[in-house]
Amino acid sequence: MEQKINYQYTYFIHPFVIKQKKYQKYILKLLKDENCKLKRFEKEKDLRLYKHFTPKMRDFLFSSFSFTNAKYEKFKEMPIETQSAVLVKYPCTIFEYTIKKDIQGKAGEGKGIFFKIRKIEIICFNTGICFLCMKTNIEDDSTFSDVLNFNYKFRDIKQDNTTLNNYDKINIQTDSFSSIDKLTDFIKELTGSNIEAIKLDIDTERFLTYAYVCIDQSAWNIDNPFENIENNFIKFARILPADNAASLKEDDMVSLSKWKYTKMGITKHGVTLFASSTDINNYTILPNEFEQQYLYTYIFELYKKIYLKKISLAFQTTTNIRKVRKEFINFTKNVWIQEVTEDETGTMFDHKVKEVLGLAQLYNEVKNEYDVLYKELNIEKNKNVTIVVSIILIVSLLLNIYNFVLLTKY
Repeated sequence: MEQKINYQYTYFIHPFVIKQKKYQKYILKLLKDENCKLKRFEKEKDLRLYKHFTPKMRDFLFSSFSFTNAKYEKFKEMPIETQSAVLVKYPCTIFEYTIKKDIQGKAGEGKGIFFKIRKIEIICFNTGICFLCMKTNIEDDSTFSDVLNFNYKFRDIKQDNTTLNNYDKINIQTDSFSSIDKLTDFIKELTGSNIEAIKLDIDTERFLTYAYVCIDQSAWNIDNPFENIENNFIKFARILPADNAASLKEDDMVSLSKWKYTKMGITKHGVTLFASSTDINNYTILPNEFEQQYLYTYIFELYKKIYLKKISLAFQTTTNIRKVRKEFINFTKNVWIQEVTEDETGTMFDHKVKEVLGLAQLYNEVKNEYDVLYKELNIEKNKNVTIVVSIILIVSLLLNIYNFVLLTKY
């Protein structure tokens, strides 16, 4: 029997990297775009988000919390070039891309799966590491199979269409974009070249998936245990189509279940939250928390992974080792060792994401590179000191000999 759903949405996340020296120019480009505006966070309006993160993380991720109305008005009065110069000083700046009307599309052939793009955010870190986050949801009387098939298909729309079979293609039906190619062109226009991302071994053809679904309570309740629908959860977490017949296991993911009638799946390809409407919290409060506190936590951990890759590449290629060493030390002090939240469930989620992304191992690898270079620099430094001392001793010896010769003459 097909499972009905009460509520769902999926964020498709596209990491991209702007060259450091071009970062201010990119911020200026966004400020000049009439459809793009700075996202301002306010304590009263975003109280749950404000209370969830530690003060240092709030300062790092949401600098606009510090904007008073007067400060914000003064900022808006600045020339746009000055605004960009101000924003690049903040560790993280978030923009909202305003869609004049929802982008409506259709996935699949025949009856199809109708969907809308509800929101687009561009999250920019001043290291040049950025994320395009696109919120979608499917429409009409959608079923859980529709959710599975849509997520499976949409995450690959950036791949060359010639490599996709009919099952994988999405036909966009909208006034805003006449085809899937127009949508991918739009994404490319916002994110720019993939060159810097490819250098860091970032998959530029597949979106990361961050999805929420609340199925109807008839499928999961006190009389119908989770085990009856576990296979559907695994398909959802691993972003598989509804008709996938492969043996389903949880080997390649970490699961978390801290709320009633919910199950979260975390893999290298994304995060999913599977819930039942048996608990009213699962279609009232939890969906908002998942796309605020937990989404930004996930983005922050993704940022750390990409930044560590960037530092590692710099250690291997740059001649200015001292500059990179300083960046790594600052990252360790200001980002790596900082607690993200004091919330118990939030902390558990953060640690699980770190585990799946392999952050501890990656950090240790970069630290080993740092240690090796540090020792080499010290050896070189000691070698240079030894050479200088030797030269001084030789010169001193020669002067002494010269003076001795002069004395013997007299």
